[in-house]
Amino acid sequence: MLATGTFYKNGRIFRDASNKKNTIVITLREYYYKKLIIEVQNPQLALQKLNNLKMKCIYILLFSALWSCCFAQNKNFTTSVIDVNPLIKGTLYTPNEISKSKTLVIIIAGSGPTDRDGNQRNLVNNSLKFLCEGVASNAIHAFSYDKRMFAMAQAGKVDEASLSFNDFITDANDVVQFFKNEKKYKKIVIIGHSEGALIGLVAASQNTDAYISIAGAGRGIDAVILDQIALQAPFLKDEVQQNLEILKTGKTFELKNQMLASIFRSSVQPYMISWLKYQPQEEIKKLQIPILIINGTKDLQVSVADAQLLQQAKPTAKLVIINNMNHVFKDISGDDSANKASYNNPELPNSSQLLDEIISFIKNLNM
Repeated sequence: MLATGTFYKNGRIFRDASNKKNTIVITLREYYYKKLIIEVQNPQLALQKLNNLKMKCIYILLFSALWSCCFAQNKNFTTSVIDVNPLIKGTLYTPNEISKSKTLVIIIAGSGPTDRDGNQRNLVNNSLKFLCEGVASNAIHAFSYDKRMFAMAQAGKVDEASLSFNDFITDANDVVQFFKNEKKYKKIVIIGHSEGALIGLVAASQNTDAYISIAGAGRGIDAVILDQIALQAPFLKDEVQQNLEILKTGKTFELKNQMLASIFRSSVQPYMISWLKYQPQEEIKKLQIPILIINGTKDLQVSVADAQLLQQAKPTAKLVIINNMNHVFKDISGDDSANKASYNNPELPNSSQLLDEIISFIKNLNM
């Protein structure tokens, strides 16, 4: 419950609405706050005005929806919201063009609280949304989903300490099985981005016809973390390595250096233990399906060398290095500051070569 009861004028409190009689309650549709309590001089008049405003909002929303529907007809695809299960919700992009191949691409997002569009709070770039739209515009079905923490947050049941890397593999398997059971698609292809590339790599061993890695690490997460620490805070490297060695034994520890809380806080250590068990080069060797590995030369998080390591572990995989593409699929001609700025630019399109390579790879599956 949120009470906005204190009001200010010229820097001074002139009214406090808490515990007053002349209040109205407004129900909010928000994860954390359910009601807004405010004081007014005439509650009945205020409610009447709110109802009038509500009707105007409804008309605006209806008009917007109709406009969106009309506009969507001009696109090459339609979208629908799909609930795979209580934890997994996503968007299915269905091409308007009828294709005999009936291929479905399932896209798995990267690390952190990333949604189906590839966005996080204050990092809105629509990378996965644009990729889905591009795929669907080429007569290929696409599905992208929110990571499970979104549904958990909405239900008020986020428990970081209970999360495991295996949970996300299970989610990917559930998505594949859901669409497999529908028996609508002749082929199912997994595309994994960043951390999602490793999740997809493990999940692709069941019920899938091809696998695509975009910016997927070629080494275990311990090696990736050590490289990043060496670049950003080399004085912490030895301590980080010691902590990682403890986690690799399956044990947790008491963190004393709070500078490392983002990596080793107690609630995230179980997740790290489960993640450290997977080595990308070993996992990719297990796949017996066509594989495409993509990386960009402007990726600040995953190097081209990682993509090359994956291809060396699986020589039959196709390796594509896209010049000037960064971690969120954008073409970058400027310096690192321009690169980082693209992470929060929702209008900047994806690399056209990325889509071309994916479409070419998928269409060759059907030849």
